[in-house]
Amino acid sequence: MDTTKKTIIVFSGDLDKVMAAFIIANGAAAMGDEVTMFFTFWGLNALRKPEKVSVKKSFLQWLFGKMMPRGAGKLGISKMNFGGMGAKMMKMVMKQQNVTTLPELMQTAKEQGIKMIACTMSMDVMGIREEELIDGLEFAGVATYLAEADEANVNLFI
Repeated sequence: MDTTKKTIIVFSGDLDKVMAAFIIANGAAAMGDEVTMFFTFWGLNALRKPEKVSVKKSFLQWLFGKMMPRGAGKLGISKMNFGGMGAKMMKMVMKQQNVTTLPELMQTAKEQGIKMIACTMSMDVMGIREEELIDGLEFAGVATYLAEADEANVNLFI
């Protein structure tokens, strides 16, 4: 059986949307599909390391970094976030229901060989440096994503 290819643009930095992207990606990989995830703009926040990384930035880039969540564990939800309380309640219910956490989904994606690409143009705009992102990523621009999408039978924008 030939493998098929799926691509997912992860534009959102909302916990529920990023989780959906990883659930779909892991499901496709488990079915034998080749999967590429392209993280751009707010989606890059899911890839940030949780700890502070000291890098040289302009004042505006530093300010962006201070205002954005640092890593998968700090993402809010898209609806009813209520200053972070919504995300905490959602995580509590997910734990009670034995739902896999976003960090666990991300680890599974790495183990399944899902290609995760951080958009370099978005990184430049938002002042995010490679050192601030988790290990195991590729760094490329939109042309790389488009080449991947040309070969895919499913392209999702989340």
